[in-house]
Amino acid sequence: MADDVVAGAAAGAAVPGIDPAALDAWFAGNVEGARPPLHFEVITGGRSNITYRVTDSVGNRYVLRRPPLGHVLATAHDMAREHRIIGAVGKTAVPVPQVLALCEDVYVNGAPFYVMSFVDGHVLAKAEDTEQALPDLASRRRVGEHVADIMADLHKVDVDAIGLGELARREAFLDRQLKRWRGQWEQSKTRDLTDMEAAFDLLMAHKPEQRYTGIVHGDFRIGNMLTVVNGEPEGPSQTPATRDHVAAVLDWELCTLGDVLADVGYFLNYWATADGDDAESFVDPPPTAAGGFPSRDEVVERYAARSGFDLSEVEYYRAFSYWRSAAIVEGVKRRYIEGVMVDDEVDPVVYDRRVVTLAALSRQRITTLVGSGGA
Repeated sequence: MADDVVAGAAAGAAVPGIDPAALDAWFAGNVEGARPPLHFEVITGGRSNITYRVTDSVGNRYVLRRPPLGHVLATAHDMAREHRIIGAVGKTAVPVPQVLALCEDVYVNGAPFYVMSFVDGHVLAKAEDTEQALPDLASRRRVGEHVADIMADLHKVDVDAIGLGELARREAFLDRQLKRWRGQWEQSKTRDLTDMEAAFDLLMAHKPEQRYTGIVHGDFRIGNMLTVVNGEPEGPSQTPATRDHVAAVLDWELCTLGDVLADVGYFLNYWATADGDDAESFVDPPPTAAGGFPSRDEVVERYAARSGFDLSEVEYYRAFSYWRSAAIVEGVKRRYIEGVMVDDEVDPVVYDRRVVTLAALSRQRITTLVGSGGA
């Protein structure tokens, strides 16, 4: 995790969601090699679970994850589940941090949390990050190709072999997801949106058959990855093919089992260009808007070749993902309004516009698809 994506508190200031004395004692007894006292910094970029960089007295670095402050919706923010998923995925070719410890005792820090290894790399949250961290266009292409490869590798994992076979139901994924996020929308919404209702009805009525079942990350995008560029930290002796790559996939809180093409649709929505019709669905221009990455068609082709999956119905999954994202962003906006988020830099008006745009994109895409005879 690059230093330029970390927002720390001023010296001596309290860090939201952290009890320093209790965590000093807990780390000393549960994280091998940790040497308190500890220093905590909030890592920016997340809008749900809170992530902290932890540094001990001898310079060892860790990452701590805990739920957001205040009330959260049922079934969300399960730290033990997220810890289990990362530990299992760590047995595969998909790069993730190493999980180190889990605490389910809410009396330690006010909520369950887990600790994992700190992985060096750049978070490409927006186009500006890409321009700074990956100035070379060839590096961007290599990273983009690696992202597509990782997604295919994740979706081909044998969930039973890594101990995640009982993580969730596998069948009827779209039914379950549409009903779940419809429920979340109803609990979180701050006003009614006709596009959300119309898109929901069309998505329910035109669900494709579930053909490929496996691990669904749920938030698979380059902004949830740590990217190593030009030999960092391995060094310049690495070949160009291995220098520029993804070092770790992060943010597994929405992970489940089901139709893996939902990940592909979501991924493609975030694989945007600078002049796309979805600009207002982002707070900042997305990392791929900087240019130089493989096109959407190219990453679809690469993913299909590596996975062996048929992506002819991927447009439905893009419509579904726009609708689901609208429900998620509305929930985040609601938490900001209620004052339970640690990052106070987001304007709820901007988030409101994002929800409206995402809902409209979902309705437009599914309407066009149904009208053309697809789905």
